Amino acid sequence: MFGEIDRPLVIALSKGRPLLAQLDLLAKLGITPSEDIGKSRKLVFPCNHPKVSLMVLRGHDVATYVEHGIADVGIVGKDVLLEFEGDNFYEPLDLKMAQCRMMVAGLVDEKPLPRRLRVATKFIETAKRFYAAEGTQIDMIKLTGGLELAPVMGLADRIVDIVETGNTLIANGLEPKALICDISSRLIVNKVAFKTKQAVIDQLIQVLTEHTL
Repeated sequence: MFGEIDRPLVIALSKGRPLLAQLDLLAKLGITPSEDIGKSRKLVFPCNHPKVSLMVLRGHDVATYVEHGIADVGIVGKDVLLEFEGDNFYEPLDLKMAQCRMMVAGLVDEKPLPRRLRVATKFIETAKRFYAAEGTQIDMIKLTGGLELAPVMGLADRIVDIVETGNTLIANGLEPKALICDISSRLIVNKVAFKTKQAVIDQLIQVLTEHTL
């Protein structure tokens, strides 16, 4: 696909459920790891192309490695990017994979809300921006899991979380109250790599664009 690559290209992928779709997409471009990633504990994998390697990391770490130029490009969820503080990368392409929504949710039969809301989430910065734009005062409660339980047990008035089907909300007596934004996997590119490896990265973006239309 890339012809003769002058400089090695490092691609960081997000581990977990999105990984298989990311590998399938790269396979369509002719990029395949030299061994089964699903059966290995390694984090860096050589590929069929000698100058392309893959890193498999947690989503936030993908952004960090691309931010610092250890990886040239990465595939990571928009939810991670909304929380990430760095800006040393571009976000040129929505890959339209792992699509879901960032939602505000609360009890179906909720009591009248106080003027100052208690909001439980792990997406702290995203929630702050949303409620600031709404002009609503909030107290943040950081949780990393079991968010649906917070309104049920009276810990919080609302939650901010990723919603795919909405079935978990329904099962816990919750419902969506507001859409914050749509979430999907995005391609990010280190700013320095975009200059020093522009030809190959431009080609990668072009081919990925064709496969995501």
